[in-house]
Amino acid sequence: MNSETLISQIQKFSVNDGPGFRTNVFLKGCPLHCAWCHNPETQSFGREIYWKTRLCVQCGECLEACPSEAINPPIAPEEAQKENSTYQKIITEKCDLCFKCVEACQYNALEIVGEPMSIDQILKEVEQDRVFYNNSGGGMTLSGGEPTAHGEFALKLLDAAKSRKLHLCLDTSGFCQWDILKQFVAKVDLVLYDLKHLDSKLHLKMTGVPNEPILDNLKKLTGTDYRIWLRILVIPDFSETIEYHRDVVKFLLTLPRKVDRIDLLPYHNWCEDKYKWLGRKWLMADYQAIDPVEVEILKDIYEMAGFNVTVGGSGFEN
Repeated sequence: MNSETLISQIQKFSVNDGPGFRTNVFLKGCPLHCAWCHNPETQSFGREIYWKTRLCVQCGECLEACPSEAINPPIAPEEAQKENSTYQKIITEKCDLCFKCVEACQYNALEIVGEPMSIDQILKEVEQDRVFYNNSGGGMTLSGGEPTAHGEFALKLLDAAKSRKLHLCLDTSGFCQWDILKQFVAKVDLVLYDLKHLDSKLHLKMTGVPNEPILDNLKKLTGTDYRIWLRILVIPDFSETIEYHRDVVKFLLTLPRKVDRIDLLPYHNWCEDKYKWLGRKWLMADYQAIDPVEVEILKDIYEMAGFNVTVGGSGFEN
């Protein structure tokens, strides 16, 4: 078993990923590559480099430090920062991730994404906010990336957190073997389960994987007593129509039991900078965020079928 794994972020005071105030632990690495992914830095299982254009003064120190000729020569900062600029600091196909450019940058414009952390290091940070968990019914949410793709490390992390009497949520796509998923859900208090699309071909096109294992695991999961909050995405040109959500309701009513709650999650585009920092083109950059008010009509469809529903997934009751 690895004694460490890569963590892309430990996010405190989250209120949309389980009950109460929570600390989200984002494991780095995911088998899915969703076109709308709001955390693209969690897709790769390896370390990466952010280039934050607004902080870069184009001093050229990173160019001098790079032994692999993987840095483009500096240009005027205002040119690099233009909205339609095609300039990218790092030539990713040449970069060997030695991180000497990061060490040379005095302005924090270059940043390593993915910090190796042990279980003790993670929980030391998580436990700093125990008073807020106790007062709000919160705790730790294991997220990513995809936690089930991190095997024994993630399971041991949950065991250690449980031994410290932390309330635990698992945020999962459900894309794994059932034998793996059931090991994870047995260790947590609540499962946050993503449902991206019912159609396997569309699912494959937009996420890179088919949905049969996800739907099958959801069926098996609802055949147990584990608490489930189902997170249903509302994505433009993919899963935003009334007809689609009526089909989802029909599917959900075929499951062994109703999930404990449904969270309708409207698409947003707040993550666009992350794609630029990673030197990636974001295929959904031209889509406007969906106003939560527009999702209220979809909420009505689920409520009429007897489901407990939120828009946005707040962990606090109104």
